[in-house]
Amino acid sequence: MLPPIRQLTPDSAGVGFFVCTQKDVRPGRNGEFLSVSLQDATGRITARVFDDVDRLKTEFEAGEFVKVRARANVYNDRLQLIVENIRRVHPEQDRKEGFREEDCVVSSPRPVDEMWSELSGRLARVGNPYIKRLLDTIIRANEAKLRVWPAAQTLHHAYRAGFLEHVLQMSAVGEALTDLYKANGDVLLAGIVLHDIGKLQELDYDLATSYSRDGRLLGHIMLGSALVRDTAAAIEGFPPALLAEILHLILSHHGCLEYGSPVTPMTVEAIILSFIDDMDAKVNMVRQAIREDIGQGEFTPYHSRLERVFWKGPRSE
Repeated sequence: MLPPIRQLTPDSAGVGFFVCTQKDVRPGRNGEFLSVSLQDATGRITARVFDDVDRLKTEFEAGEFVKVRARANVYNDRLQLIVENIRRVHPEQDRKEGFREEDCVVSSPRPVDEMWSELSGRLARVGNPYIKRLLDTIIRANEAKLRVWPAAQTLHHAYRAGFLEHVLQMSAVGEALTDLYKANGDVLLAGIVLHDIGKLQELDYDLATSYSRDGRLLGHIMLGSALVRDTAAAIEGFPPALLAEILHLILSHHGCLEYGSPVTPMTVEAIILSFIDDMDAKVNMVRQAIREDIGQGEFTPYHSRLERVFWKGPRSE
């Protein structure tokens, strides 16, 4: 059997079970090949299928559990798998060989019930009645998704319950900064909880994450602001200025126009939100890069998004 992804070495070979999160047919020097992204509960890895492509490309699809026979290979200082055979899992048959769904799904390290309890506690402490009702209404209507949704397809917190983990980490930082900078805590919490709420419509998620039609055409900022505006419209007496302030947090949370925000942050709370969102996303990407690097070097491979390598720090022998 192949070991879990995080334990793979250059001489690993055998059979393993994974989720296929992406599958592309690409042209190569010797004909078409398959580029496949695989994940298990410990991480993700790129795999290549060079032989028998015409047959194997019909044996599975992205978003399915797959059974893989492969060997490890190092290419451009990164470990990958060279696949000899791959097919979709047949659950009853493959469970006899060790297949378990939970071994194949990357999830937040925090238990979901624990995170949901923390979120509920934070919402219970909101003092502004309009913000409290707005948040309660949206969270209650979307609880099923919020318990499992990733925060992104690939960049940060891109795993089951990553959205909730991201919101809670931001909430903890935001609470500290509220006191330090004398910000409006209720408004800032509203921005933290709602800034990415449109991703519940932007992303489709089951075992793999993909973009929905509306996600591609409209984007999560547009979708999220529309959801918040429509929900507030159903709350009698919701102050227009307060709604504008909360919508501004959603519209400006990417921080600048070149990163996709329609407007730049123009309030203390909006500036704090954009910084802590960016910080939490980047810290998560750094930790993921270090956690998923299975090389023996002192530094990770070059991270194309953050444009640097990362020191993995002292490790026990």
